[in-house]
Amino acid sequence: MSSDKIFIGEVIGTAILILLGGGVVAAVVLKKSKAQGAGWLAITFGWGFAVLAGAYTAAHLSGAHLNPAVTVGIAVQSGDWDKVPVYLAGQLVGAMLGAALVWLTYLGQFQAHLTDPEVLAGHGADPAGPTTKDEPAELPGGPVLGVFSTGPEIRNAAQNLITEIIGTTVLVLVILAEGLTKGLALSGTGILITSLLVVGIGLSLGGPTGYAINPARDLGPRIVHALLPLPNKGRSDWGYAWIPVVGPLIGGALAGGIYNWAF
Repeated sequence: MSSDKIFIGEVIGTAILILLGGGVVAAVVLKKSKAQGAGWLAITFGWGFAVLAGAYTAAHLSGAHLNPAVTVGIAVQSGDWDKVPVYLAGQLVGAMLGAALVWLTYLGQFQAHLTDPEVLAGHGADPAGPTTKDEPAELPGGPVLGVFSTGPEIRNAAQNLITEIIGTTVLVLVILAEGLTKGLALSGTGILITSLLVVGIGLSLGGPTGYAINPARDLGPRIVHALLPLPNKGRSDWGYAWIPVVGPLIGGALAGGIYNWAF
C-alpha cells in the first residue's frame, strides 16, 4: 500500500469511527437528544457499529488500523515500522475530523445542554475534578467532555493505566490472531469479529475508564474539545490525557510480543 492511500484510508476510516462513536455518546448524554438516557448498552453497541463502519470503509485503502495501538502491535509482530508514522498521522487527523463532525451534528444539543439552568447549577460533575482544594467538584459543563474523550470513575493513575493496558492487549491480540485464519480479511468477517470484540470489551472492561483502547480516539477529540467554542464546556482534563494514550500503546506492544511468543 502506498503512503498516500494509507493516510487517506486512515483519515476517512478514523473519522467515521469517531463520528459514529462520539455521536452515540452525544445522543445518550446531551439534553434535547431523542436518545438521551439510553445508557451504557447503547454506547457500547454504538462504538462497535462505529468500528464496523470505519473499518469496512478503510479496509481496501489502508488495512483499516484506525488505532495507533493496533499499528504498534502489528509493527511489533511483523518487525516492519516503515509506515507507522503515516498510519499515526492519518489516525490523529481522522479522529479530530470525526470529533468536529460530532459537534456540527449535535450543535443545537450542545448549545441547549451547556446553557441549561440545571447543568449550570452544577448537576454534572466535571470529569477533571477540582483544580484546587477549595474548588467544588461539580462545575459547569456536565458530561460534555465525555462526548469527546474518556475519563475514569475512580481517579487512580496506576489502576486506570492498568485497565487501559489490559483492554487494549485483548483487543490487539485478538486482531492479530484473526490473521491465523485464512480468508477472514478477504471476506470481511474479521472486521465483524473485531466490531463485536469492541462491544464485548466495553461491556466487560469499559466500566472503570470508559475504555479508550485507542490513543487517537481519545487524544484527537480531546484536542477538538479544547479548541471548540462551546459555552461552559468545562476543562479538557489534560492531567488524565496521557493515560488513554500511553496505556493503549503499551497494550498494543504487549499484544504483539505475546503473539510472537505464543503463536
